Amino acid sequence: MRRSGKIGQIEDFGAGEVRRQASARFAVATPGQGFTDITATVAGFVERSGIGQGLVTVFCRHTSASLTIQENADPDVRTDLMTALDSLAPRHAGYVHGIEGPDDMPAHIRTMVTDTSLTIPVVGGRLGLGTWQGLYLIEHRDRPHRREILLHAIGA
Repeated sequence: MRRSGKIGQIEDFGAGEVRRQASARFAVATPGQGFTDITATVAGFVERSGIGQGLVTVFCRHTSASLTIQENADPDVRTDLMTALDSLAPRHAGYVHGIEGPDDMPAHIRTMVTDTSLTIPVVGGRLGLGTWQGLYLIEHRDRPHRREILLHAIGA
């Protein structure tokens, strides 16, 4: 037998016009494979945008790096996630595409299963993240790279 959860009532409903938008970009110099916390930079952009209610889109302009929302309290989570990604898309697995080295094709696979963009609600002029959530750029390549992130916020 299947069990399902109980769905609560919709709360804090609001509606209104879209009256404002903002866009920007920033670069992240990665040290190589791993997670870089970009939460404060995106939060600063939202604050500067003047948008109180709306959405912010964060977009990574690369195919071998990606974005995720993950726990920001225990760094062991990020370590375990890298281990899982290494198991999912190991180096030296006999890929056809390997012109840029053994970490290139695994990086593309890891980006495909994570993502290159995130959309986060803006509530009360702040990112609508949960208590233990942070925004991260995941570098999937072994050597340092310069990654460009585009930001766009829309709302009121």
